[in-house]
Amino acid sequence: MGRTVLPFSQALEREYEEWKKFRRALRKEDQEAFDRLFDRAKFHVQAGAYISSPRPLDSILLSISLEHEKLLGRIMERLEKEGLPKKDGS
Repeated sequence: MGRTVLPFSQALEREYEEWKKFRRALRKEDQEAFDRLFDRAKFHVQAGAYISSPRPLDSILLSISLEHEKLLGRIMERLEKEGLPKKDGS
């Protein structure tokens, strides 16, 4: 019989729980950053649920990367509007 895949929101919480010892070993400011990473993953719960992967950490990491890419794009646009060096250094 096939394995039942946990709903992504529950899988996300389970992953967070599994990484709690790691989190506790971090400095306070890094713990806050760690929490923000998992918060960013929550922005893409629907996509994670749609893919229904047996390895939810893959979807979590991709969701975090996607949010970082969007943020980087906004920062670069803002820098370019202010006349600061472009991506290629020109």
